Amino acid sequence: MSEQNKEIARRIFDEVWNMGDIDVADQLLGANFVLHDPAQTLDLGLAGFKKHVAEVRAAFPDIHFAVEDMVAEGDKVVSRWSAQGTHRGDFLGVGATGKRMTVSGILVTRHANGKNVETWSNWDALGLLQQLGAVPAKAKGAGR
Repeated sequence: MSEQNKEIARRIFDEVWNMGDIDVADQLLGANFVLHDPAQTLDLGLAGFKKHVAEVRAAFPDIHFAVEDMVAEGDKVVSRWSAQGTHRGDFLGVGATGKRMTVSGILVTRHANGKNVETWSNWDALGLLQQLGAVPAKAKGAGR
């Protein structure tokens, strides 16, 4: 079961995010999929997830996720990932800047009946906003 769940998680990164094949999500996520992400408010369900992917890929059309580590136990998979891309459209209220970004995060996914049904996301949204110039980066030596 754990290996099957890891394969589902891997396919979401590779096929849905990297290749932009959003309809593959129908095979990999439950209809009532829930995403817990403190950086964003998203519609619940599979349709909301697909809309989210489309919006992120519109903002970063060349986005590429790399899975750095993946561990599975029981019905959960933990993935540590990094992503790179070029900011070409609106994202988190920031208009296109043309800047390259690199961001990292961790996902914990819960699986049932061969599908990802719930995900908890924790990623460096502040770092992304700093790279895009929307939030000032901390000055060197500040806060010491």
